[in-house]
Amino acid sequence: MPLASTFAALADPTRLAIVQRLSRGEATMGELAAPHRLTPPAMTKHVGVLVDAGVVSRRKLGRTVVCTLQPAALTEVQGWLGDLTAYWNSTVDRLEELLGSDNDD
Repeated sequence: MPLASTFAALADPTRLAIVQRLSRGEATMGELAAPHRLTPPAMTKHVGVLVDAGVVSRRKLGRTVVCTLQPAALTEVQGWLGDLTAYWNSTVDRLEELLGSDNDD
């Protein structure tokens, strides 16, 4: 999945809270909806966005829908953030070197 889809899915506070909850283990739609006081259709929509982004999967167990976090999508985010962090760290290091060399004159 494109990284932009993952970020778009996580930009909503309710969906971010769903992902945080699922990081502790799978949960039913009802368990995910309870803290947010969401209607079943609203929860289905939020989970659907996360499923479309590849962040969450869902399966039916009888009449119950169980959701599971798909960490591969978050690994991609982690890699992107790692690359960005490395870039900014090297940029700051170069700036510190330049500023340090000015003080030596």
